[in-house]
Amino acid sequence: MRTIFHLDLDAFFVSVERILNPSLEGKPVIVGGDPHGRGVVAACSYEARRYGLHSAMPIRTAYKLCPHGIYLPGHYKEYTRYSAAVKNLLSSYAPVIEQASVDEFFMDFTGCTKIYGPVLEFASHLQKEIWEKLSLPCSIGIGSNKTIAKIGSDCLKPKGITFIIPGMEKEFLAPMPVETIPGVGQVTKRNLNSKSIYTIGDITRWPHDYFSDVFGKVGTDLWRKANGEGNENLTVEYEQKSISKETTFDKDILDNKVIEKILFELTGKVCQTLRNNNWQASTITLKFRYSDFQTIARSKTIKPPTDDDKVVYNIAFGLMQKAYVRKTAVRLIGIGVSKFNEFSEQEVLFEDAETKRKNLLRAVDLLRKKFNYQIINVGVK
Repeated sequence: MRTIFHLDLDAFFVSVERILNPSLEGKPVIVGGDPHGRGVVAACSYEARRYGLHSAMPIRTAYKLCPHGIYLPGHYKEYTRYSAAVKNLLSSYAPVIEQASVDEFFMDFTGCTKIYGPVLEFASHLQKEIWEKLSLPCSIGIGSNKTIAKIGSDCLKPKGITFIIPGMEKEFLAPMPVETIPGVGQVTKRNLNSKSIYTIGDITRWPHDYFSDVFGKVGTDLWRKANGEGNENLTVEYEQKSISKETTFDKDILDNKVIEKILFELTGKVCQTLRNNNWQASTITLKFRYSDFQTIARSKTIKPPTDDDKVVYNIAFGLMQKAYVRKTAVRLIGIGVSKFNEFSEQEVLFEDAETKRKNLLRAVDLLRKKFNYQIINVGVK
């Protein structure tokens, strides 16, 4: 039986903001930008959550619920720095560690009780050390697999520790609502509720074949998790799977030229990141949201992979032409790339047009790195 820890930094962005500005302690803090803008809540303090605020809520809605809150744009470089500090501390203890996100870490401490002592005492030691050295509160879940550990870390927030005794997973999960299972969103919840399945225990009363037939692979995974099963293997190296940039407009946009201009700028930033990491992408994804909040996403996979602004923009623009079929204003537009290959430079005797283009892009990268991104733009048409 495995011993998996899931460590979740409590209200992480807010916690970092309070380190930077201690006067924010005890106050309703919302990270996400201008409360009169078009963005969403990136994080909020527990004081703000008492008013019904939560992550991903439109920032304007948050302001209506909590107008006296303190709204901050966020210091994302600081979040990355503190996340790295936490990982560095945990790496001194954990034989195997997986960083699931900027504020979440899985660790495998199977067979380590002789080294660190009983799991609850050791978890308390980790929690205390992170607080004393980094001033960051955290919650820890301990279970026989990643799903159980992750659910456990949410049970006693903030600053909680939950240990699910091996063999008691099913009983632990039974009374919880179905949306407690990671990956169960509103659509799946409504689907389950329509079949009188409200708790995780309700799922276990049905045979596996039923969920497999009705929901396919998703149903099989859901049934296994409800019965306390889950993945025990940690991914040691965190691999970035996509790069994306998006913009929410201050006012809904109906002018195609303005939309194209923003798409051009976002494409340049995404491709700049690709080249900075020496990557090329095979899949380009366009995302836009109408003023009535209908969201459209379209993707195209190409060969060979690319890091060229021109190629990526032209594909994204083509996807936009096909998908933007309503005469309705646009609220948000974004572009993403995924399925990365590492770029390898090959020596050539004579430069063709493609090689010249690559050399041009890398010269642009050097100028932007030395000065700033706006120093030069790259034509894409």
